[in-house]
Amino acid sequence: MAEEAKAKGNAAFSSGDFDAAIRHFSEAISLSPGNHVLYSNRSAAYASLHKYSEALTDAKKTVELKPDWSKGYSRLGAAHLGLGQHDDAIAAYKKGLEIDPNNEPLKSGLADARAAASRSRSVPPMGNPFGDAFSGPEMWARLTADPTTRAYLQQPDFVKMMQDIQKNPNNLNLYMKDQRIMQALGVLLNLKIRTPNEDTDMPEASPSPPPAERKRAAEAEPAKEEKRPEPGSMELTEEEKEAKEKKAQAQREKEAGNAAYKKKDFDAAIQHYSKAMELDDEDISYLTNRAAVYLEMGKLEECMKDCDKAVERGRELRSDFKMIARALTRKGTALVKMAKCPKDYEPAIETFQKALTEHRNPDTLKKLNDAEKAKKELEQQEYFDPILADEEREKGNDFFKQQNYPEAVKHYTESLRRNPKDPRTYSNRAASYTKLGAMPEGLKDADKCIELDPTFVKGYTRKGAIQFFMKEYDKALETYQEGLKHDSNNQELLDGIRRCVEQINKASRGDISPEELKERQAKAMQDPEIQNILQDPIMRQVLVDFQENPKAAQEHTKNPMVMNKIQKLVSAGIVQIR
Repeated sequence: MAEEAKAKGNAAFSSGDFDAAIRHFSEAISLSPGNHVLYSNRSAAYASLHKYSEALTDAKKTVELKPDWSKGYSRLGAAHLGLGQHDDAIAAYKKGLEIDPNNEPLKSGLADARAAASRSRSVPPMGNPFGDAFSGPEMWARLTADPTTRAYLQQPDFVKMMQDIQKNPNNLNLYMKDQRIMQALGVLLNLKIRTPNEDTDMPEASPSPPPAERKRAAEAEPAKEEKRPEPGSMELTEEEKEAKEKKAQAQREKEAGNAAYKKKDFDAAIQHYSKAMELDDEDISYLTNRAAVYLEMGKLEECMKDCDKAVERGRELRSDFKMIARALTRKGTALVKMAKCPKDYEPAIETFQKALTEHRNPDTLKKLNDAEKAKKELEQQEYFDPILADEEREKGNDFFKQQNYPEAVKHYTESLRRNPKDPRTYSNRAASYTKLGAMPEGLKDADKCIELDPTFVKGYTRKGAIQFFMKEYDKALETYQEGLKHDSNNQELLDGIRRCVEQINKASRGDISPEELKERQAKAMQDPEIQNILQDPIMRQVLVDFQENPKAAQEHTKNPMVMNKIQKLVSAGIVQIR
């Protein structure tokens, strides 16, 4: 059950539903409190919601349970970094690198922590200068009055961030990269803050002014003589003016490149982006845009070179981590396009994983999952060989007859790798697992056998035998009865039903030892189906009537659904009929 809850948590996390992920991981932890991976996963989910205190608590528990697991220190470092505890973050990342010196997420985290520490030391300690802007109800009134931020107030994540900043203005640093927060800050401070347009997966052009604005500009009066700087004001040097003009020219080249890209004039787009790079080498979006063009043209080597340059230059300049992630994602996409065999997918998968450590983008995650799936499918295609699968199954049968069950499992597993659609092999491996006492594994194989071929009766006999051995007599009875629908005269199924009925009758008569009764009851109380029956108000009343109101109980026996549930309670040893 813990594994099932964990799987649900992973799925929710992958889809970006972090609150649901936390609920599922918490459920898994309650069932398996010693599993370090569960705390690690929940820490990541908390961090994704910027709940760094909770993330830190789980990260500490992770390293406490598994001190030699490098990933735990990655979680610990991320939580400390989110809380602004730079020195602690550095120490955590260093500790993780002692365990795994080549771990890229730890290296990247350490670099980020050191950079953050350096920035914090370069600024004199003082209170948040914007604290007053976020205090009191006036903040919400000013945001409502502005048409842009008024629309943001309809977005729950924006409201949550603003509430967080209002509680602690120092948390503003956590959200500075969100353009909506910067816009709100400008409204609250009565400043005009320009937010840069992000480079998306396809190069985008800067928005043109509306027709009305263009008309007003055309009808405007002639430009007045430029005002001279007032005394005491800062005047730009010639070098600064030249640098500023170059950056402006670079932006114009980028916009021209974006326009050419949209027209699919790729050669022109490359020329414009290249010119922009010559004018301004501090904006890696020119590189990532040119890489996108190369990717579209099928010039994959050139695409990857630009992506590598963007990552290298971005780290030097401490560029936005989202931009570095975008470059890595684009490189991974190029690697996937070049892949011809399963091994070719490995560098692509590794590149997508690196991108996700920079920024957990859903598109990147999908590309990673697709690459892993494609790699697995190719591996299966290359390995698929029904003839060799039959040979391995026969070897497994020989070892089973010799009672060498571990070796039998080994050959059955190899057979399934060669042909994963053969129900006979799943049935045989289920029998081997049963002999080894590995009941959960055997039950999975029996279920898979039935899934592949519902008419293959052997699957039902395997599954029923395992359930019987696990003392789940009511479930075993259902399995045997389901098998009889496909072969009504099968002796194994009929014998299985007889054995289940004997055990169920023993329980109903109380003809079992106190130890066995206690064991059955404890096992039953962990069964969700039994729990639901006992929590059902109607069934609780039925059980009371069986004890105190024989006439009402007589009526209940006429209801097949009620009697079926009572039979399950009897089989579990919860109820006895005298």
